Amino acid sequence: MYSVILLLHIMICALLVIIVLLQQSRGGGMSSVFGGGGGGGADSLFGGKGATPFFVKVTTGLAISFFITSLILVLLSRRPTPQSAIEKAMEEMPVVPEEGGPIIPEEPAPVIPEEPGGGG
Repeated sequence: MYSVILLLHIMICALLVIIVLLQQSRGGGMSSVFGGGGGGGADSLFGGKGATPFFVKVTTGLAISFFITSLILVLLSRRPTPQSAIEKAMEEMPVVPEEGGPIIPEEPAPVIPEEPGGGG
């Protein structure tokens, strides 16, 4: 889920940068390439008003999408991460006694029987 939202967020970021660069500035900008600059005659790609209303709506939609995906990514990243197998094993290990005694109880040494028939 996190990876899908992150991929969507990156695509929205790239589109937002492109759309902002295409918008008409006071000097014409890159939108003049697509017919949005200058007089905005009848032969332009987006009609008589140019591309300004279209790009404003797209920019607004992408900006809202950017903020929503940013919030979702923050909320998803705050959830607790699953423990690894090593962390689970560390929790299951026995605790060392506080008085410093041995963990394994000591048993008496085994008695080795002598050989029958004499010891000589």
